[in-house]
Amino acid sequence: MDPVALILADSRFPGGGHVHSGGLEEIAARGLVRSERDLPGFLFGRLCTAGFLAAAFAAASAHAAARGVESGHWRRLDQELDARTPSLAQREASRAQGRGTARAGRVAWPSPVLSQLLGETPRPHHPIVSGALVGIGGGSPFDAAMAVAYLAVSGPASAAVRLLGLDPFAVNAVVMRLAGPLREVSDRAAETAGADPVDLPAPASPALDLFAEEHARHHQEEVRLFAS
Repeated sequence: MDPVALILADSRFPGGGHVHSGGLEEIAARGLVRSERDLPGFLFGRLCTAGFLAAAFAAASAHAAARGVESGHWRRLDQELDARTPSLAQREASRAQGRGTARAGRVAWPSPVLSQLLGETPRPHHPIVSGALVGIGGGSPFDAAMAVAYLAVSGPASAAVRLLGLDPFAVNAVVMRLAGPLREVSDRAAETAGADPVDLPAPASPALDLFAEEHARHHQEEVRLFAS
């Protein structure tokens, strides 16, 4: 796997992902995930919906960054991901992480491509800027897809340890058992990398959208550990 993709997938990368639970906090508050036994179904469902969506756009972004694109392409890519993310809370969480990743990326991998992207989309979605950084660093669309697909499950898994006090060894074993599905999702995402933005996949996750909106509402009423 490409080194840039590995760095982006590292929980120590200063992109701000550690303050987001991927919906796990709201779900745990409702008692829908209580133990390690409940976690695989949630993570697998998230991977196949929100994770696949993020992976597809990251792959498309890596493809675009490696080949160069005409003016307006990054804006179109960003708008298409916006259209596939009906939850305002989800969009804001994605852009918050995208902004943090862009700030770190500008220092680590300065590039005219990144400058073009941020010129068109000053607050880019996280999968788009992450994919662009992988492409700038010489990584493939598959590498970009794998990095963000992994983050789609590793973030909530880490949040489960902090929120529920779950055994970190057992939780990491759950993530490890998703290795096959992670590769399948990343392969499927990479296959669409060269498509026109309007033709990229649009998997839906209505439950995650609703939970995200509820979390945002509760976050205004009481202190929550995670921003989303």
